[in-house]
Amino acid sequence: MVRVPKVDVSELLNQVKDSESFLVFVRALAADRADSVIKVKASPSHPHDSDGRESTTIESFLKSAIAWAEDSNFGLTQGLPQSNPWRQFAVFLYCGKIYE
Repeated sequence: MVRVPKVDVSELLNQVKDSESFLVFVRALAADRADSVIKVKASPSHPHDSDGRESTTIESFLKSAIAWAEDSNFGLTQGLPQSNPWRQFAVFLYCGKIYE
């Protein structure tokens, strides 16, 4: 696995345009999640990850992503272009992190 330096995941999200940039984004998202898990383990009394998000399991992550997709018609009501499915799926994953 290629190590990705710590970067702002939302910046990489905005750069997704093809399979290569999608994988760069997903690697950074995975690294961001791993950092959050390490911080939670260091402070187990806190029920959320280090950013205060409740998506601490894959189930809650996917539930959040699905809720965003359903609420926004997979981003179309938010102006996300259908012409870039790589970005649509990247936003879907990102919303698993942030959407409640």
